[in-house]
Amino acid sequence: MSVPILTFFNNKSGVGKTSLVYHLAWMLSDLDYQVLACDLDPQANLTRMFINEERLEILWPDDGERKTIYNALQPLLDGTGDIEQPYLEQIVPKLSLIVGDFSLSATEDEFSIQWQACLDRRPRAFRVISALWRILQTAVNDSGAEIVLVDVGPNLGALNRAVLVATDCIIVPLGTDLISLQGLRTLGATLRDWRNGWKDRYDRNPIPDLCMPDGLIQPIGYVVQQHGIRLGRPITAYDTWVNRMPEEYARNLLDDNDGPYPATPAQDEEHALATVKHYRSLVPMAQEARKPMFHLTPADGAIGSHAAAANTARDDFKALAEKITARIKLGRSC
Repeated sequence: MSVPILTFFNNKSGVGKTSLVYHLAWMLSDLDYQVLACDLDPQANLTRMFINEERLEILWPDDGERKTIYNALQPLLDGTGDIEQPYLEQIVPKLSLIVGDFSLSATEDEFSIQWQACLDRRPRAFRVISALWRILQTAVNDSGAEIVLVDVGPNLGALNRAVLVATDCIIVPLGTDLISLQGLRTLGATLRDWRNGWKDRYDRNPIPDLCMPDGLIQPIGYVVQQHGIRLGRPITAYDTWVNRMPEEYARNLLDDNDGPYPATPAQDEEHALATVKHYRSLVPMAQEARKPMFHLTPADGAIGSHAAAANTARDDFKALAEKITARIKLGRSC
């Protein structure tokens, strides 16, 4: 049984994507799954949530070898070899991280050029486009991971296309506004193009022993981010946008134009994975303690209402993690 690679993807920023990956990685490890998190966002926000600055100075030295995803890619990008063994930062025994790197932003042109070169059956092109998937497979073997969670930047560039080609399933975090609705339309069309583009290239691979991803890019659901701003705007405005999500998701991500569609995400049992609450003051408290919200203790200042909110966060993320593992049929029987 192959280890599922889940990418949390939306071309719109500010939808809580990185926080979602971070908390789910912790929750899945709490549920006794061996988890590999991978930071493929050039801003490295997920890495900075997991790792403090003192440790990052060691992983990101000014001179010398950086222990990041870019280091594993560099020989291939420089033309001096193929991918290298990725470094894994052990967060806790059940959770490891492929460390992000700002240098990833410099790979956009190379991934774009090699995507086109695949059409001409050039061997190097297939090595480059499959590189991220191959790095993840190596990391899975090294870590014994049962599930891989990937964070990416909010754009539709060539780097993210290579990441999505390496992805089995995607989860779409959503805001509740007009821009999120419009973004779903762009996202759906783009994913179809990438999926079909890889299918067209896959059989052109001239290297018989080069293992490559299937490029399934299968949407398995969406998560609605309930921003705190809801408290300061009319409920009807929030409902106007959030209640259009089930139809827009079905039409644009699943090519389902037949309907009928659920009237609200709460009724969309098939595709709506969760509505993530805005935990307000619990968020900066967790950031300062450098731990997930549901790990906060009285020593961190989580007393009274904060302790209750931390327990609520635990229940919410546990329910979401269990729904995702059921959706992808993640188990230990195989």
